[in-house]
Amino acid sequence: MVLLREELGDVLRDARRSQGRTLRDISAKASVSLGYLSEIERGEKEASSELLASICAALEMPMSHVFTEIAQRADRAERSSAPVTLPVAARDDDVVSAA
Repeated sequence: MVLLREELGDVLRDARRSQGRTLRDISAKASVSLGYLSEIERGEKEASSELLASICAALEMPMSHVFTEIAQRADRAERSSAPVTLPVAARDDDVVSAA
Protein backbone atom coordinates (compact mmCIF):
# COMPACT_ATOMS: atom_id res chain seq x y z
CA MET A 1 0.00 0.00 0.00
CA VAL A 2 1.27 3.45 -0.90
CA LEU A 3 1.06 6.08 1.84
CA LEU A 4 1.21 9.71 0.78
CA ARG A 5 3.16 10.79 3.87
CA GLU A 6 5.86 8.19 3.21
CA GLU A 7 6.23 9.11 -0.45
CA LEU A 8 6.29 12.80 0.45
CA GLY A 9 8.99 12.20 3.04
CA ASP A 10 11.10 10.25 0.57
CA VAL A 11 10.80 12.98 -2.08
CA LEU A 12 11.71 15.74 0.37
CA ARG A 13 14.65 13.78 1.80
CA ASP A 14 15.96 12.90 -1.66
CA ALA A 15 15.73 16.54 -2.74
CA ARG A 16 17.53 17.77 0.37
CA ARG A 17 20.29 15.19 0.07
CA SER A 18 20.77 15.79 -3.65
CA GLN A 19 21.37 19.45 -2.79
CA GLY A 20 23.91 18.44 -0.15
CA ARG A 21 21.94 20.23 2.55
CA THR A 22 21.28 19.30 6.16
CA LEU A 23 18.08 18.90 8.11
CA ARG A 24 19.25 21.81 10.26
CA ASP A 25 19.60 24.09 7.23
CA ILE A 26 16.17 23.28 5.81
CA SER A 27 14.43 23.40 9.18
CA ALA A 28 15.86 26.87 9.86
CA LYS A 29 14.88 28.19 6.43
CA ALA A 30 11.40 26.61 6.61
CA SER A 31 10.84 27.70 10.23
CA VAL A 32 10.03 24.17 11.36
CA SER A 33 11.68 22.27 14.17
CA LEU A 34 14.46 19.92 13.23
CA GLY A 35 12.70 16.99 14.90
CA TYR A 36 9.40 17.62 13.14
CA LEU A 37 11.09 17.92 9.73
CA SER A 38 12.89 14.66 10.43
CA GLU A 39 9.56 12.98 11.25
CA ILE A 40 8.07 14.31 8.00
CA GLU A 41 11.01 12.95 6.01
CA ARG A 42 10.63 9.54 7.68
CA GLY A 43 6.91 9.50 6.82
CA GLU A 44 5.87 9.56 10.48
CA LYS A 45 4.08 12.92 10.40
CA GLU A 46 1.76 14.59 7.89
CA ALA A 47 2.75 18.06 6.72
CA SER A 48 0.06 20.73 6.37
CA SER A 49 -0.13 22.50 3.02
CA GLU A 50 1.34 25.63 4.62
CA LEU A 51 4.26 23.70 6.10
CA LEU A 52 4.85 21.84 2.84
CA ALA A 53 4.95 25.18 0.97
CA SER A 54 7.52 26.45 3.47
CA ILE A 55 9.68 23.32 3.12
CA CYS A 56 9.49 23.51 -0.68
CA ALA A 57 10.53 27.17 -0.57
CA ALA A 58 13.48 26.27 1.67
CA LEU A 59 14.46 23.59 -0.85
CA GLU A 60 13.90 26.08 -3.71
CA MET A 61 11.69 23.47 -5.30
CA PRO A 62 8.21 24.06 -6.74
CA MET A 63 5.47 22.20 -4.90
CA SER A 64 4.20 21.00 -8.28
CA HIS A 65 7.52 19.18 -8.77
CA VAL A 66 7.10 17.47 -5.39
CA PHE A 67 3.56 16.35 -6.29
CA THR A 68 4.68 15.11 -9.72
CA GLU A 69 7.48 13.07 -8.16
CA ILE A 70 5.10 11.62 -5.55
CA ALA A 71 2.62 10.65 -8.28
CA GLN A 72 5.34 8.93 -10.32
CA ARG A 73 6.63 7.00 -7.31
CA ALA A 74 3.12 5.98 -6.28
CA ASP A 75 2.38 4.82 -9.82
CA ARG A 76 5.53 2.66 -9.90
CA ALA A 77 4.73 1.17 -6.48
CA GLU A 78 1.13 0.41 -7.42
CA ARG A 79 2.10 -1.19 -10.70
CA SER A 80 4.76 -3.35 -9.08
CA SER A 81 2.31 -4.65 -6.48
CA ALA A 82 -0.72 -5.06 -8.76
CA PRO A 83 -1.88 -8.65 -9.21
CA VAL A 84 -1.13 -10.17 -12.58
CA THR A 85 -4.06 -11.76 -14.36
CA LEU A 86 -3.12 -14.82 -16.37
CA PRO A 87 -5.33 -16.08 -19.18
CA VAL A 88 -6.87 -19.48 -18.54
CA ALA A 89 -8.18 -21.46 -21.46
CA ALA A 90 -11.41 -23.32 -20.84
CA ARG A 91 -11.37 -26.90 -22.09
CA ASP A 92 -14.27 -29.34 -22.08
CA ASP A 93 -12.11 -32.26 -20.91
CA ASP A 94 -11.20 -30.31 -17.73
CA VAL A 95 -14.74 -30.64 -16.42
CA VAL A 96 -15.15 -33.56 -14.02
CA SER A 97 -18.51 -35.26 -13.88
CA ALA A 98 -20.04 -36.06 -10.49
CA ALA A 99 -21.79 -39.16 -11.85
